[in-house]
Amino acid sequence: MKILVIGDVIGKPGRDALRDILPGLKQEYKIDFTIINGENTAGGIGITPATAQDLISAGADVITTGNHVWKHRDIATVMEEESLPVIRPLNYPPGVPGQGYVLKDKVLVVNLMGRTFMYDIDCPFRSIDALLSKLNFKPAAIIVDFHAEATSEKMALGFYLDGRVSAVLGTHTHVATCDTRLLPKNTAYVSDIGMVGPIDSIIGDEPDSVIQRFLTGIPGRLSVAQGRVMLNAVVVTVNTKTGLSTGIERIYREIS
Repeated sequence: MKILVIGDVIGKPGRDALRDILPGLKQEYKIDFTIINGENTAGGIGITPATAQDLISAGADVITTGNHVWKHRDIATVMEEESLPVIRPLNYPPGVPGQGYVLKDKVLVVNLMGRTFMYDIDCPFRSIDALLSKLNFKPAAIIVDFHAEATSEKMALGFYLDGRVSAVLGTHTHVATCDTRLLPKNTAYVSDIGMVGPIDSIIGDEPDSVIQRFLTGIPGRLSVAQGRVMLNAVVVTVNTKTGLSTGIERIYREIS
């Protein structure tokens, strides 16, 4: 099974680029299942039912999120009604809307969020342990989107789950890392997939507004940059008999 996992999609430029390139990409790599991180699809921060639908229309099977998931609260209604396959981090406390995982076409997709330099929420390590321990079936694949800041925390979760899930794939920093590989027990891993967003930007935003924040220390409105867009993604090849990976390949495209 070939599973395409696409990093954080940034605003309308990212959504438009994805709409144009994703059908051909899925055909080129003979993709069976597609996961997209959509937590920055609405104006560069957060996700709405409309932007989630854009990703579904473009070809997403499941949409993961992260720390900006609650920026637009109407997404909570969608999650509660399960009208769209959108999940939020599993390790939010009990009582939070939505689910932290979804099973679709025999693929279990799990969303986790890190705690280092981020919110003080429940432990991602213990949260995934609890989920795996209660499974009474064997999915064809288990893909974990770990939305986290610290590379060390991402690596720690990768080795912690090595041999227990198909892949641990980092999102959140928007900057692709070059450590795409199979871990010793055949779990596919990368610290950060990277983003689908403007190339001439600072993690998707217009550079001048970001630079002013650093120069002055004063928070200001950020806007999504324009121009050429990059797409960062990985293709994970999973042996569905074992549930472990046989390969992981990075994809990079520039879209005018």
